[in-house]
Amino acid sequence: MTKQEFQKLAAQGPLLLDGATGSNLMKAGMPKGVCTEQWVLEHPDILVHLQKEYIAAGSRVIYAPTFAANRISLAEHGLDGQMEAMITRLVALSRSCLREGCYVAGDLTTTGKTTLPYETLYEVYQEQIVCLRDAGVDLLVAETMLTLDETMAAVEAAHSVCTLPVLCSLTVESDGSLFFGGNVFDSALALQEIGADAVGINCSAGPDNFGSIIAALKDMLKIPVVAKPNAGMPTIDSLGQAHYSMGPDDFARHMKRLVDLGADIVGGCCGTTPEYIRALARLLDA
Repeated sequence: MTKQEFQKLAAQGPLLLDGATGSNLMKAGMPKGVCTEQWVLEHPDILVHLQKEYIAAGSRVIYAPTFAANRISLAEHGLDGQMEAMITRLVALSRSCLREGCYVAGDLTTTGKTTLPYETLYEVYQEQIVCLRDAGVDLLVAETMLTLDETMAAVEAAHSVCTLPVLCSLTVESDGSLFFGGNVFDSALALQEIGADAVGINCSAGPDNFGSIIAALKDMLKIPVVAKPNAGMPTIDSLGQAHYSMGPDDFARHMKRLVDLGADIVGGCCGTTPEYIRALARLLDA
């Protein structure tokens, strides 16, 4: 997909992304603390079923499960030497789920190492993006990003090795503050300036917390605005399981308000399922 094709797609109306991956894999039996990418490759049918359900629910873009498939994160599991092979197989799984008119995004995220120099971040993302490009993704998504520096490193690394569209979504407080300094508003402008193709928020909290942020981003940006929040705020039970406060209909209703306020690209993060995307698709179609 070219950047021009992406902008045309986003301009046709709300572009519907998928919902959560990780929280659904854990519900399907993935233990805490394992390498998600390796577990998916050991249980491919679970991922394929989930992503086919998202496509059936109305998602036009699904995220390949390459979230933490970078050298630094994989090294924590002794798998850094397998990055290319893993990404190739993971992207192929997602591509096998597609229908006509749907796309696979190569998923990137924070390294979790907020003190790494910019040059190291740039190299780490560049390595991962080359693998994603060669595996055949249609676009790139840098999501759940914690700082402006690491997000800029991902965008600039992408520009150095491909021409794919790059979407950025940051994890923020309800007032727009980033967790490690700065805010989403200044960050969004900086990311637009260096050539990001869409900017917004994901994770953090439910869609009821982000109306003012989405409205402000829409007012200041010339590129599409992304909203992919959680299914409300979670509570943790005695077994350590997360339970989210919003059901599909409430989530869809609050997401529709974000669309009315300016969100161009929407989906769900932690706690959402294909039923949440189905409810949102129904409301948007209506």
